[in-house]
Amino acid sequence: MAEQHTPRSLIVSLYGAYGRGRTRDEAPMPVAELIRLLGVLGVDAPSVRSSVSRLKRRGLLLPRRTPLGAAGYALSDDARQLLIDGDRRIYARAEPELSDGWVIAVFSVPEAERHKRHLLRSRLARLGFGSAAPGVWIAPARLYEETRHTLERLELSSYVDLFRGEHLGYAATAEAVSRWWDLPAIAKLHEEFLAAHEPVLRAWTASAGTAEDAYRDYLFALDSWRRLPYADPVLPAELLPVDWPGSRSAAVFAELHARLHEAGAAFVQADGPADRRPEA
Repeated sequence: MAEQHTPRSLIVSLYGAYGRGRTRDEAPMPVAELIRLLGVLGVDAPSVRSSVSRLKRRGLLLPRRTPLGAAGYALSDDARQLLIDGDRRIYARAEPELSDGWVIAVFSVPEAERHKRHLLRSRLARLGFGSAAPGVWIAPARLYEETRHTLERLELSSYVDLFRGEHLGYAATAEAVSRWWDLPAIAKLHEEFLAAHEPVLRAWTASAGTAEDAYRDYLFALDSWRRLPYADPVLPAELLPVDWPGSRSAAVFAELHARLHEAGAAFVQADGPADRRPEA
């Protein structure tokens, strides 16, 4: 299946890769720059404006004027925290140990608020939790901080208790995780990423392209990859099937990041207005 890159997702990936300074007070990204940078990825101006409006309604982008008075958008505090939490998954994919333990989420939602029950389930699943039993969800312990941030941001923390622990029995943990997570579906996502982006890495290994090529290839790779660390909780190797593709796809993304991120930054900074690149 061909990869789908929506305008809204590409905008989030763009801000994650190139739209953050080292302080909360950096100048916003001008609308004209968003249109230029998304145009290279095949997104037309009306789609950019429509997607930005949706992100604004969700409270992720804030309308701001640049120092020169141009219309632009800056990240909200919530959006910045989301990106910081995402960085831990996207760029710091350490191989976990079984001894690291687990975080367990136990929740109870009154029947009158059943919509929050659905929201809790879907959000825990998107964070990488597996369902161990009704109302009991489990994930590697390193996901605790991000889970706490997410539940607090969505005002769901009052319905959930979080515990840290280890698996003591009775079923073998490898057998248990195959019930808690859909491992074949996760493996398929890794294989699709490899099919799309491993040839890109081979091409760059053989011959370097332009800064625009680097930006385009990196944004598409990042936009594809940043979903995977959420679908895949990154389990210890001894709990996974033989020839699990996760480590291979992580290595491909890491190499693309090393080769293309800084090269792509040269294109992002080219021809942009001076107030687009403030000194921190």
